[in-house]
Amino acid sequence: MHPRRPEGFDGLGYRGGGREEPGPGVRPFGGASEMGHWVTTPPDIPGSRNLHWGEKTPPYGAGTPLGAAGLNEEPSLGAGGPGAEQLNRFAGFGIGLASLFTENVLAHPCIVLRRQCQVNYHARNYHLTPFTIVNLMYNINKTQGPRALWKGMGSTFIVQGIALGTEGIVSEFTPLPRELSHKWNLRQIGGHLLLKGLTHVIAMPFYSASLIETVQSEIIRDNPGILDCVKEGIGRVVGMGVPHSKRLLPLMVLIFPTALHGVLHYVISSIVQKLVLLFLKRENSHSLQTESSTSVQSMLDAYFPELIASFAASLCADVMLYPLETVLHRLHIQGTRTIIDNTDLGYEVLPINTQYEGMRDCINTIKREEGMLGFYKGFGSVVVQYTLHVAVLQLTKIIYSTLLQNVS
Repeated sequence: MHPRRPEGFDGLGYRGGGREEPGPGVRPFGGASEMGHWVTTPPDIPGSRNLHWGEKTPPYGAGTPLGAAGLNEEPSLGAGGPGAEQLNRFAGFGIGLASLFTENVLAHPCIVLRRQCQVNYHARNYHLTPFTIVNLMYNINKTQGPRALWKGMGSTFIVQGIALGTEGIVSEFTPLPRELSHKWNLRQIGGHLLLKGLTHVIAMPFYSASLIETVQSEIIRDNPGILDCVKEGIGRVVGMGVPHSKRLLPLMVLIFPTALHGVLHYVISSIVQKLVLLFLKRENSHSLQTESSTSVQSMLDAYFPELIASFAASLCADVMLYPLETVLHRLHIQGTRTIIDNTDLGYEVLPINTQYEGMRDCINTIKREEGMLGFYKGFGSVVVQYTLHVAVLQLTKIIYSTLLQNVS
């Protein structure tokens, strides 16, 4: 049996038995132009590319937004020089950071007012428009200071971290898939949704503690510690800690509405995100075929569809599930002896003294006493929140395109 390695093989150069010319179909490795086929791209930087299902990282120089330069041809400065390439690598991180800041920091006052309006069954002003919400925000800021609008922000990050950690641990030690594969089936989808529901159920007591921190009035509120959300969540599970009234609903009653809201929010946002991405990719492909796009436009088309799809998905899910979220928050806050701000005036405080027996009783009571619009109390805050999000996205897009044009 002869060895496969021929004589005279010494790495990339092959010299065998005085034969210097390669045979038909055989290509030598000596030329620098041929080495391009064996050079791969550096590791992907998070945010530098938007890869979707079924897509692979293209080889260096192929399909890049810097132009149609060959493997060994450096892109000209007109199509984006080295500065544009460097900016291209880190732009995704900056754009994603701006979106994350908007969703979790800049929009937090809207979340605080939204939750306070949802749990305030006394309110006569439903705040369905953004104009009344802005006025309410001004009054609270004037009487209590800006801190009242950002209360509970740390606990919301803790709840998100607990949910992500729980999802990772459960998927690691159980057959429940964390992500859907390309060839998914009904069994895999069921397991994936079960994992999402289980994650929300495990994080449920901490979500209740975070909800209390965001709606509790700053007037009578002590300075909470950063881990009070975890301590109160554990106390809610074991039945110890902060005293509660007899109207407090047991966690078993809250499992179904909490899991239902979490799973439906995930399903709606995932479907909308895929549809929007599909539409944007088709529109971008048509525009690239009909007109010659600049490097700036190509880079923008590479980053912003993902952000736009995520924005549309969150907006649709929040709007469609707003009534269910109102019911969920009232069930979680009942019996916790929470005192909230008077959302009609922007000052004074009100106690929460509801006596719902469960999800069905809460829906019937709201419909009977507050009408169908009672499910949408505080909806103007959603309009303000996503208006701010759109403004930040547009501002980021303008700044990014201006920087790219200056570099190129």
